Amino acid sequence: MNAAEFSALDDTPQSSDQTLIDLLVKDLDDLGYSYENVIELIGEEAASAFARDQIHPALRILDRQTPDSPLASVIRLFQLAQTVSESAINQAFSHVKVEGLIKLGLIDAWASGFRATIALALHSSDVDGELWVAHDLGAHQRPGVLRTDHVLGIGQASLTLAQLTIRADVQRALDLGTGCGIQLFHLLSHAQHVTATDLSARALGFARFNLLLNHRALKLDPQNLEARVTLLQGSLFEPVAGQSFELIASNPPFVITPRSSNERAKDRFTYRDGGMAGDNLVSTLIEQAPQFLTPGGSLQMLSNWEIPRIDDESDASWDTRVRQWFAEDLDVWVIEREQTTPSGYAETWLRDSSQTEDSSSYIAAYNAYLDDFESRAVAAVGFGLVYFRKPVDGHRVLQSYEQITHQVEQPLAPTLQRDIAMADELAAAGEDFKNWHLLVAEDVTEERHQRPGAEHPGVILLRQGAGLRRTELLDTAQAGFVSACDGDLSVIQLVNALDSLIGEGEEDFAERLYEAVKRLLLHGMLRKM
Repeated sequence: MNAAEFSALDDTPQSSDQTLIDLLVKDLDDLGYSYENVIELIGEEAASAFARDQIHPALRILDRQTPDSPLASVIRLFQLAQTVSESAINQAFSHVKVEGLIKLGLIDAWASGFRATIALALHSSDVDGELWVAHDLGAHQRPGVLRTDHVLGIGQASLTLAQLTIRADVQRALDLGTGCGIQLFHLLSHAQHVTATDLSARALGFARFNLLLNHRALKLDPQNLEARVTLLQGSLFEPVAGQSFELIASNPPFVITPRSSNERAKDRFTYRDGGMAGDNLVSTLIEQAPQFLTPGGSLQMLSNWEIPRIDDESDASWDTRVRQWFAEDLDVWVIEREQTTPSGYAETWLRDSSQTEDSSSYIAAYNAYLDDFESRAVAAVGFGLVYFRKPVDGHRVLQSYEQITHQVEQPLAPTLQRDIAMADELAAAGEDFKNWHLLVAEDVTEERHQRPGAEHPGVILLRQGAGLRRTELLDTAQAGFVSACDGDLSVIQLVNALDSLIGEGEEDFAERLYEAVKRLLLHGMLRKM
């Protein structure tokens, strides 16, 4: 199926008539359908509630403002999924009108008026202005179990991936599992060409419509969309066999779902279920990806992983299995952001698809999750961020697996880019890093704790106020080194001075301090002058 064939799928926004889409754009512009104007109309609290999938606060506000303004009619229609009269729609959409919205597949007749068949959300991308994003209505907008080919909107996972993807300029990028196109929009801001894939043809239909709806903001030629974007249907890397990319971004269907012998592919929630047992989809993606990266190319993705129950607690580390997924010649950085129990995981995803509506099927599905996890002795499920890079010369410089469960500064991408660049610089410098002159980063503070009456502090902490907001526990030597980092003396001069003052003849004093300095550089707490 080529890109044009995604323009006229059933139950999907129709994108074969650019003139009609442009009339819709004119109406949305004239209406002032923007985040700022919506906030002004319904208020911050109602908008925050809507972001939590609660429509009632916004409805209360609008019901008190009758008769509806044209903007209120649009909010009722495309955000709150309410019935709107033909006259109100024609007033709001004076160019495209009801007839045009029906042709575009955006509304349908309902009782005494019309209801939206899709949601039309607002999203800020790496472009001038906001984007309008079409996606399927959620369970809070249209009650009931979601359709299995549901096209997800702007969820927290999509926003998280967008905030952590490094935005270096590239020629070719891949959005694997594009959905309605969120990562695709961001990639277009710094990639000359983006290939977007998805197993779901409906998702690609939504993505194509969104591209053409926002072609001006995304700087696309609607008559030659293929010059910058290729849409391909298929699983994982099958659609791009033989191709390579400088950047791959992926929010894959990583949700761990119980498998059964009689399941059918059409019964899976394709936006989250990759059809493999456990976390095999993620491990398979990671195993296959390097062959689709150019030298120096990188992949960034979100992931779940199973953490097995281990009798010997000394071996019970969350990253034991995850480390086995990566080839030895890759630069790797994995950050676990949270963990949940098997029961907590089951509850999360049963709520996500509104499977809580039917109590009997809910219990059966819940038990299936627990049986599935028990069959593999799973103690917990981790969620986090994955970055890996294919080194140009085959020599890796970065191997980091860490848990960071506290809040971090967003967007995270600049911090990741800075720390990866420092890893490269340290590797290139070798022993010459000892000649660097260092400063303490501007966002770093020191915290000391000691018992009342004690001569020296028992705990010295270095805290990072921005980025990943790490906290480092320092010993006396490390604290002394950091305190002296004003740029005057080189690393080797400071280490030698501390060795003579407090080293007390320890053979490995200097080497341990050098390693600590490297760690503080890698974590952005110290910086090179």
